[in-house]
Amino acid sequence: MTRRSITKRAAIVTATAFVAVGTVSAGVGLAGQESSKGTSKKQVAALFDTWNAALQTGDPDKVADLYAKNAVLLPTVSNKIRTDRAEIVDYFDHFLQNKPVGKKIHTIVDIVDGNSAIDTGVYEFTLTDPDTGEKRVVEARYTYAYEKTDGKWLIVNHHSSAMPEG
Repeated sequence: MTRRSITKRAAIVTATAFVAVGTVSAGVGLAGQESSKGTSKKQVAALFDTWNAALQTGDPDKVADLYAKNAVLLPTVSNKIRTDRAEIVDYFDHFLQNKPVGKKIHTIVDIVDGNSAIDTGVYEFTLTDPDTGEKRVVEARYTYAYEKTDGKWLIVNHHSSAMPEG
């Protein structure tokens, strides 16, 4: 994939996230909404559950397996942009030490076409300090851009940022 197409995809993700935030609706309420290709918004929203389950394994490789080869990760608790598998594995190697358990608070799904979808919203993570065992909850905004490759939905762009007003 060329840098131009990555830039175009990032612009689409950003524009969709902006529109999604401007058209906030309460709750998850996605059942029965389908694209012309048969992929439902509920199915796309559930991809988060697969990702969250991979976090629960504690294995950064299992989490990275859910990302496309050329994925971009803008993580919540790191200033470094991750643009390849090794960098994504490295991020999750550190993040998973906090035993994160995620939960969606609000989600907005857009089926772009039969092979592309965007899930944007707010989620929270319960994190456990590996030294003290103390738990804390972090709320963040997120955007997952997915593409279907060889019949499997993969994350091509994942942006997560802590809420500015805590």
